[in-house]
Amino acid sequence: MAVTGILLTCLAALLIYLAVRLYSKYPSSKVRALVEKIPGPPARPIVGHAHIFKRGAEFYEQLHTLCKEYGHKGIIRAWLGYHCLVVATNANAAEVLLKSSTHMTKSFLYDFIRPWLGTGLLMLISTGSKWHARRKMITPTFHFKILEDFLEVFNEQSTVMTKHLEKMAGKSKGFDVIPFVTLCALDIICDTAMGRHVNAQAHSDSEYVQAIYRISDLIMERIRRPWLWPDGIYRLLPAGKEHERLLTVLHSFTNEVIRERTAEWERHLASDSDKDSATTDKPSLIGGRKRLAFLDMLLHASAKHQLTVEDIREEVDTFMFEGHDTTSAAISWAIHLIGANPEVQKKVHDELDQIFGQSDRLVTMDDIKQMKYLECVVKESLRLFPSVPMMAREIAEDCTINGFFVPKGSTGVIQTSVIHRDPDYFPEPEAFKPERFTNENSVGRHPFCYIPFSAGLRNCIGQKFAMIEEKVLLSSILRHFQIASLQKRGDLMPSGEIILRSQNGINIKLEKR
Repeated sequence: MAVTGILLTCLAALLIYLAVRLYSKYPSSKVRALVEKIPGPPARPIVGHAHIFKRGAEFYEQLHTLCKEYGHKGIIRAWLGYHCLVVATNANAAEVLLKSSTHMTKSFLYDFIRPWLGTGLLMLISTGSKWHARRKMITPTFHFKILEDFLEVFNEQSTVMTKHLEKMAGKSKGFDVIPFVTLCALDIICDTAMGRHVNAQAHSDSEYVQAIYRISDLIMERIRRPWLWPDGIYRLLPAGKEHERLLTVLHSFTNEVIRERTAEWERHLASDSDKDSATTDKPSLIGGRKRLAFLDMLLHASAKHQLTVEDIREEVDTFMFEGHDTTSAAISWAIHLIGANPEVQKKVHDELDQIFGQSDRLVTMDDIKQMKYLECVVKESLRLFPSVPMMAREIAEDCTINGFFVPKGSTGVIQTSVIHRDPDYFPEPEAFKPERFTNENSVGRHPFCYIPFSAGLRNCIGQKFAMIEEKVLLSSILRHFQIASLQKRGDLMPSGEIILRSQNGINIKLEKR
């Protein structure tokens, strides 16, 4: 009985502590009254709207439903416990958040990603001078000449993927294409960014890939539940313990990549011919490679005392995640849409036949430039299924969005997947029409109505890399196969857990051309 009494006392103390903490963070009644003028569903005391948010594909569908119901002013409000969220649902609202140099900091909600990705550049958690220094340092990695060098890797790995897909062609049952594309993208990012061959396509049960999927689910679930925010409580729960195990898997993978590359780098610096390379402005090629990897840039910066070992790990983790997961999701959605729209597929086939004829040669940069219709297909696919369906920014000072007061300390959420469906800019928004993105049809469009790679000062630094990769992989598939989608759009289950994926796969059939 004594033990039970102690436990109950501790539990009561914990609940009182949490209640006091939540109450102390609540905005004043005056501020809350102003926020309540923003359209949105009714909230409950303490929990706000946290109790209504669903999971997985149901959560993504729920967000779209709420935006349709309350987003007629281009902005809606919601509460996660004491914390105010304002959701931008049109281009004007998005512009306020993305164009501003004041609201550049990522929301505190990204703190839940920090244990995994730290403050790496691509997740945009870094701020101020650190962000500017990292951006300046990493930008040369995406110079056109370096991207051209990476084309060899894109071709090599897409050829491997195509050979695996040949084994699936002609089967009446069909298959899920996502694992094939994901492992190919992982091979590409490991080679181009890390300088390491991991042969992921030869090992379809990648523990690293599965860990990314699962930790993304856990992070989004925690974000939606304010009672899971305190670290001390979360670590005691089964989900918290699973989170720690997954972090070990993910960090072990990248630590091994860094360790191997660092050893090679140190051997390079110790060689007689390259002793002074650490003092030059640019890193030199190592290990007999034909091209520099992203990691080489970081190691060079480390040698010049610009980055710590932890800094390197943060950037590597971020590149590994962003560099393969967003791209593989985009390609997978495009494959579905192409396979579901035979008239679009024919136009892509015609364009590729005109470029390559009957030749089985590798893709060149000149070929990439000629894939104009395929680029429209990719862009329209990203409109309907943006790899990152939402972004968040901290409101650094009181501001006005679409005529509504938004208080400092709130979180501004840019709901990309809703903004992309604004009929003012995209008539028949649910229709798949690649022609929307021809040069002539894109003239005069609001610069923030289409933002698959974000926009403003902190737009995606790797968007050119991603577009080239997507063109190479899709063209490789379509030069060899006819695609038939086995799911209707309504059968798909988009799940916006950090990255927009299909919860029930992308099932297709392939026939050799």
